Amino acid sequence: MVEFLKVSIELAPSILAADFARLGEQVCSAGQGGASVIHVDIMDGHFVPNLTLGPPVVKSLRKVTALPLDCHLMIENPDEFIPAFADAGANWMSVHQEVCLHLNRTLHLIKSHGCLAGVVINPATPVSTLEEVLDIADYVLVMSVNPGFGAQKFIPSTLHKMRRLAEIRSQRGLNFRIEVDGGVAHDTVADVVRAGAEILVAGNAVFGSGDPKKNAQELLQAAMEATMVRV
Repeated sequence: MVEFLKVSIELAPSILAADFARLGEQVCSAGQGGASVIHVDIMDGHFVPNLTLGPPVVKSLRKVTALPLDCHLMIENPDEFIPAFADAGANWMSVHQEVCLHLNRTLHLIKSHGCLAGVVINPATPVSTLEEVLDIADYVLVMSVNPGFGAQKFIPSTLHKMRRLAEIRSQRGLNFRIEVDGGVAHDTVADVVRAGAEILVAGNAVFGSGDPKKNAQELLQAAMEATMVRV
């Protein structure tokens, strides 16, 4: 017998892999393909070895899409920039456990600006470091590559973190969602969905080549098929 798991899957294309000369067009195309969130990677060149965009680009992006903007702050001292990203139009903001000295306070700061608050862990950071904030976080982002650059290979050992987070959520009756970022593509999407991921960040798989609309549709279809289990 085949049954469907009751899982709500969302696709969050990462604009890190998009053509910035056609950013508005590509974001809209991905949305037409079923993407329901737009993932925006913010890098400062210190916490991660890359430098990307800031609030002005988020503000411009806000003008071309009504989809929620999920700003992943891979930066030192995120508290200093949270108000600016909120003012620019961010709807979700996530910060790294590894960089926040007062994680509880930072998550509450994000919420105070009307945004959903997420916490991120790198591949080498255990889930146990989040136990005291899981009742605050709206979502937990599991990095399945080391942050800083796109087009990296998925790290399979991160799957156990998604499973563990799903277990803790069930055991404690919590409501946070599980997001995954890094190497999510047709050959890995089934594994991450079965491990418990519900929000799928994908860059190259959506924007790398071809039509973002078609790519988004196909990736979502593969994700939904992975929710089928044989019992």
